[in-house]
Amino acid sequence: MTTLCVYCASSDSIPARHVEAAHVLGNEIVRRGWGLVYGGGSIGLMGQVAHVVRDAGGHVIGVIPQALYDREIAFVGASELIVTQTMRQRKQIMEDRADAFLTLAGGFGTLEELLEIMTLRLLGYHDKPIVIINTDGYYDALIAQFERIFAEQFAPERYRRIYQVVADPLAGCALLAAIFATPR
Repeated sequence: MTTLCVYCASSDSIPARHVEAAHVLGNEIVRRGWGLVYGGGSIGLMGQVAHVVRDAGGHVIGVIPQALYDREIAFVGASELIVTQTMRQRKQIMEDRADAFLTLAGGFGTLEELLEIMTLRLLGYHDKPIVIINTDGYYDALIAQFERIFAEQFAPERYRRIYQVVADPLAGCALLAAIFATPR
């Protein structure tokens, strides 16, 4: 089964348009027969995506550190719930289990996960697709910063290929489907 790692907010205090994007993504993951691996939380956009995937009959792999599990925020309804000792172990399992990475709106943790997985790809640790879903222009400033990095030659132009930016979850899933269909 193709499994997508989704990075996104753990906050419940977010605009409805981002919740809707999470629902669309969850439904599209199941419609395409893919599985979900994510940070294991039951709250925020993470919880929204996981609940939608599970409720639609999809496979959900949650990976959560013990410290967060102890705060009772784990999604115990996941098909698989893996409890780790550290955040680094959590991220490693998510990376290992994923065939691609998608990022919805999120805060500092989401940005850290996105930038780390991008860095790992440019260093050759993996060659998996990375898609940034730029709902309602949420990541416009970050993308502008990426452009400045290229313009000021802090990164070579070839690194533009390590990620793709799309406007919505349907476009992100369509892009991934095309990538998965192309022989590597």
